[in-house]
Amino acid sequence: MNTAAKLSVYGVVLALVAGGAWAAGTAVGPFAGAAGVPGGEDTGHSDTHGGTVTEAAHGKQDHEPAGLASTRGGYTLTPTITTLTPGTTAPFTFRILGADGAPVTAYDVEHEKRMHLIVVRRDTAGFQHIHPELGEDGTWTVPLTVGDAGIYRVFADFKPSGGEATTLGADVFAAGDFQPAGYRPSHVAEVDGYQVHLDGELAPGASSKVTLTVTKNGRDVTDLQPYLGAYGHLVALRGGDLAYLHVHPDGEPGDGRTPAGPAVTFFAEVPTGGTYRLFLDFQHDGKVRTAEFTVATGEGSHR
Repeated sequence: MNTAAKLSVYGVVLALVAGGAWAAGTAVGPFAGAAGVPGGEDTGHSDTHGGTVTEAAHGKQDHEPAGLASTRGGYTLTPTITTLTPGTTAPFTFRILGADGAPVTAYDVEHEKRMHLIVVRRDTAGFQHIHPELGEDGTWTVPLTVGDAGIYRVFADFKPSGGEATTLGADVFAAGDFQPAGYRPSHVAEVDGYQVHLDGELAPGASSKVTLTVTKNGRDVTDLQPYLGAYGHLVALRGGDLAYLHVHPDGEPGDGRTPAGPAVTFFAEVPTGGTYRLFLDFQHDGKVRTAEFTVATGEGSHR
């Protein structure tokens, strides 16, 4: 990287700190316009789509919340590059190293993929859920585009063969003028003409029923399509430190009891009070869309 590019990257970091953006590892940094949240939760994919995904799902590795560390349980996330160019699509590559320092090359398929990669700016803008391809040498590769400057968190969500489901996180940097985004509490999301309502509340330390109902043009969507083996995928990121929680809905396509919409129900357990950003991926008419919400714990049911 030339000197000018380095200075640009460092400028982004300084701007984030000076502007009060979310700092890595803080426990109480707020969303702009929302309350911050302390604490954290381990996670990983469950063996089925139903139920809550918590530390107990695969065995608690340690006390650190999921996604906050690049090294955990003997595995290390190592991006090949840590700088991105806003508005440009380029291959993003990384490896998962084992305790012996060698790249891991064997992974179990979890929800139809061996690797789930979440990319989001540290103010939770620009959320992406993508699926890299694994090379023989243990290098994962995926085309990646970020629209704006800032510090981005990448979460590698995977299960090494013979190991525990694990989520590791690392920061990458996109140089340029950073403008932090702010979010107000929201229980209704609009995306591509669809409206998604969130009902229920998050209760710290307990399993909480959360139902998301999809409509379009005022009509219920009753023909949601399976995406990665489910009618919806939900990622929750805790305000302040981006502690990561990935849950899947109660029931699955073809089980004889789960309808294809309009409602998709989740049982999620968040570890602490405060504000969370929720991202629901759902598929309809052959396209995956993401609905976004900002929810504080203990608010009560909304419709």
